[in-house]
Amino acid sequence: MRTRLERYFLFAELGADWRTEILAGLTTFVTMAYIIFVNPSILHDAGMPVAAVTAATCLASAIGCLLMGALARYPIALAPGMGLNAYFVYSVCIGLKVPWQTALGAVFLSGVIFLILTAAGIRQLILEAIPRELYSAVAVGIGLFIAFIGFRNAGIIRADPATLLTLGNLRSPHTLLALSGLLLIATLMAWNVRAAMLIGILGTTLVGALAGLVHWNPQPYSPADLSATFLQLDIPAALNLGLLEIVFVFLFVDLFDNIGTLVAVGTRAGLFDRDGHIPRVNRILTADAIATTTGALCGTSTVVSYIESAAGVVAGGRTGITAIVCGLLFGIAVFIAPLLGVIPSAATAPALIIVGALMLSHAAEIEWSSPVVSIPAFLTLIAIPLTFSIANGLAFGFTAHTLLRVFSGEWKKVSWLVYLLTALFLLRFFYLGTAG
Repeated sequence: MRTRLERYFLFAELGADWRTEILAGLTTFVTMAYIIFVNPSILHDAGMPVAAVTAATCLASAIGCLLMGALARYPIALAPGMGLNAYFVYSVCIGLKVPWQTALGAVFLSGVIFLILTAAGIRQLILEAIPRELYSAVAVGIGLFIAFIGFRNAGIIRADPATLLTLGNLRSPHTLLALSGLLLIATLMAWNVRAAMLIGILGTTLVGALAGLVHWNPQPYSPADLSATFLQLDIPAALNLGLLEIVFVFLFVDLFDNIGTLVAVGTRAGLFDRDGHIPRVNRILTADAIATTTGALCGTSTVVSYIESAAGVVAGGRTGITAIVCGLLFGIAVFIAPLLGVIPSAATAPALIIVGALMLSHAAEIEWSSPVVSIPAFLTLIAIPLTFSIANGLAFGFTAHTLLRVFSGEWKKVSWLVYLLTALFLLRFFYLGTAG
């Protein structure tokens, strides 16, 4: 049985082993477990019960990770997306006064459309249309994005009304704990310890607990609370023509966030074939679409691929076993979610900073001497962290790539699909620019 599993998950081809894959799955889960608490706190503002959304978050994440691992065989974890959950609550439910049941219906419809587009091969065409030179730029941009989140969560940087950002309070116990965790992980990696990320996160949590910096205040919770949101979506209401724009936003952001994460993680893990294509891409997109529809049925916003998957890849994860382990842990979390609240952000922030640093190595793959390549690449990698959106970074880079090819007389090298996508990106920029 073991040999058969290893053949299915391509252990020999990818140089994988069980110990490393399991540790990578643990690392990914611990790094992204914050979503179990952050997602319910956001969706609660739309009137959704916290306990129910907590259970829905765990269940939807478990199903998404298991699908990605078993079906697509990639080390990519899925969970309700940050950004899309804020759009769900503040733009749709509160801004447009749409009931959360109807908003869940819109998320479900976007997932169904994803399935249709995947079956028709359209999502695959879009993925193949991304210029190869932007692959490395996306990986670098997501690295900067991850590191930026880590610096913010650690308190190393903070918002400032005059300069937007400034140095945080480095004497804060929370920040000192994060800095000690950063040093611990970096030292372990320098000693080539494969479980450096996981040991660093758990070790920092232990130090924080001993220093009285870990505050655990579990709220009343039971997996049975899921009934308050399970199958409560209102699809007929979501079919109202006035909500088509909402469905499109869920579609657009999810599509390009997932593509960006897939490109970045695949580039870091070396999962592409010799021609730069992504094997089993149809299965990846199918798993993602099913996860989104399942999430809506459970009672949570759009499920997406997580950039924190890169932490597991850095820890050595190469196969779907990494995602499966993460999924199993999310499944266990359905029953013990409050216990996971003991892991502070000061413990996970150092891991994000280290992952971001390692992903910057892909900048060397960009042909910086060629303006047609380097300018779109730069716009991609800088827009991702500055706009807090992978989709925006891809949009900037993609549009710049097309326009520069046209203005430099190389318009024949651009396919019709690239022109079409560029037009959609420009329309999106126009819409976003006039929305406020």
